[in-house]
Amino acid sequence: KEPVAGYPDSGNHLLLLARNATGYKNLIKLSSIGFLEGFYHRPRIDKKVLREYADGLICTTACLQGEVAYNFTRDRAEEAKRAAYELADIFGKENFFLEIQNHGIEAEDKVRPLIARLAADTGLSLVATNDCHYLHREDAAAHDVLLCIQTGQDYQGPERMRFTTDQLYFNSPQEMEELFNELPEALDHTLEVAEKCHLLLDFDQVHLPHFPLPKGFESTQSYLRTQAQKGLAGRYAKVTPGLEQRLEYELSVIEKMGFSGYFLIVKDFIDEAKRQGIPVGPGRGSVAGSLVSYALGITGIDPIKYDLIFERFLNPERVSMPDIDIDFSDREREQIIRYVRDKYGHQNVCQIITFGTMAARAVIRDVGRVMKMSYSEVDRIAKMIPAEPGMTLDRALESVPELRELTNSEERYRQLISYGRTLEGLARHASTHAAGVVITPTVLTDYVPLFKSSKDEVTTQYDMKSLEAIGLLKMDFLGLRTLTVIDDTVKMLRERGVEINMKGLPLDDPKTFALLSRGETVGVFQFESSGMRDYLRKLKPEMLEDMTAMNALYRPGPLGSAMIDEFIHRKHGRREISYEHPQLEPILKETYGVIVYQEQVMRIASELAGFSLGKADLLRRAMGKKSADIMTEQREEFIEGARARGVSASVARTIFDKISHFAGYGFNKSHAAGYALIAYQTAYLKA
Repeated sequence: KEPVAGYPDSGNHLLLLARNATGYKNLIKLSSIGFLEGFYHRPRIDKKVLREYADGLICTTACLQGEVAYNFTRDRAEEAKRAAYELADIFGKENFFLEIQNHGIEAEDKVRPLIARLAADTGLSLVATNDCHYLHREDAAAHDVLLCIQTGQDYQGPERMRFTTDQLYFNSPQEMEELFNELPEALDHTLEVAEKCHLLLDFDQVHLPHFPLPKGFESTQSYLRTQAQKGLAGRYAKVTPGLEQRLEYELSVIEKMGFSGYFLIVKDFIDEAKRQGIPVGPGRGSVAGSLVSYALGITGIDPIKYDLIFERFLNPERVSMPDIDIDFSDREREQIIRYVRDKYGHQNVCQIITFGTMAARAVIRDVGRVMKMSYSEVDRIAKMIPAEPGMTLDRALESVPELRELTNSEERYRQLISYGRTLEGLARHASTHAAGVVITPTVLTDYVPLFKSSKDEVTTQYDMKSLEAIGLLKMDFLGLRTLTVIDDTVKMLRERGVEINMKGLPLDDPKTFALLSRGETVGVFQFESSGMRDYLRKLKPEMLEDMTAMNALYRPGPLGSAMIDEFIHRKHGRREISYEHPQLEPILKETYGVIVYQEQVMRIASELAGFSLGKADLLRRAMGKKSADIMTEQREEFIEGARARGVSASVARTIFDKISHFAGYGFNKSHAAGYALIAYQTAYLKA
């Protein structure tokens, strides 16, 4: 191949479409091979590989950079014909189409009749297509700016990469008819291509890796049961009927959902970490609400003692993959990922891609740089945009009069904001997720395409949410610096003759709570900011539950400081603790009548309105997302359920409105409790 567009051996373009599931799997293989074996970190495949994975695919010859059109532009008609025949042979004549385009480009006008004549001479099908780089014609200028951002060039640069047309937008059917009115059969073939594609992806099946069972066990279910029951006896001095009942319920849900192997996989690598002496966290996220996880040693905080809810982790009324994220010492985290790769196969384990997008402030900085605005000027404009989660340029323009005035003051500012609004949210770069790992039952490319970065890091092409949607096992192996610090501290103390068992720490140590109450918490996990230290002096925590609540309350948001102050005043008796109904007292007593946790919202729906905990979790989710239709429906059901249990309709309405108000703010208690325990451990060592 001769060089094209300044890149050595850049090759030609080709369009492949999946006709069916076989074609989809072959696309995964081809895309992965292209990235893993391509040149200059640009995906490339050759025709030998194409032939191997051609089944189930439709091939069209692409744009001017396609092999057929490319040869015609250079007056190489025989080479163009030879390329068409070769591709038709690879994919089958019925699944191969010669592609023509019309974007007002001179070279296209030259090759279009030549490709049409080739189709007539050879009996190959002609298809009309539209090369889309942006949605609307007026987006062409913003697309030009995007090219400059991607290539590191400025907008006015004379030698920069640019397109010679503004017609690479999504054409309407009417526009396509006008563009190709002399070749109506080409448009008919566009429909034919669409009708040939029958791909339905399966989003219901879960693809868990095979967990190797020890001798004597025929199923993951029986082995998990044995391990959980054994672990339960080791965790509790006396296994009560209540504990057995809770364990049995959780196991039945896990088995019904088909996740027994998942728990065994997680237990296995956590056990391996402990065997290697690698510090493991007590649990993060909702997994701390699972008694099975506690019995297996996956988590280290008692869900019964701290009233944590299993359904917050795994909801039997909403089938989704369990999400177990594990904290390891940041120093040895890679050892555990290596262990997982060795156990399940290097072809079956991979880190996950993540996409950096152009958020409101970032897109203004990028566009401003391309437009050759000074750094100080762009910085001033970017800082007008509120630094809030989920902030958009449209919201900023609504809420910041100064930004609106600036936009209307000069044409270049209007352009800056206009380009920014068009490009906002687009992916700017791909990188490796800091913690995400996926494990597949067979080789990764049976399920997901792979990507190789410019740093030669191999990741999935799908992000975490997409991997979860197609039923793959993904989990976070997080490196937590604090675990390393705790481990080093314990080892240094041992060298000085002081032996401390971190698993057996007394959770009511007076010196520790005195230190916390004085706010001397620099170095104490998640409790060292100046704002948190001020609140600790006011709160004067006396037990782990106080630390759990403070961990949950101290977060940015409109309710933050007001709720913390109310919590502290009630704790110290300066304000009355009141409940709208006596049944709320046992649920809210530990937080002095203040709704702090998502689990409390679930308990209220369950105890007062008769919701199952699974249904209560669905209500919590709807409240958090402010889903109006679902909320209206659930409100009526809540009131009716409460009335059936002797609660008046007016009180039920008041309670529903209250929990609805706090649900979006309420924090996951399981996560707060797990991290409060780590905080307590660091405070204990400091004290």
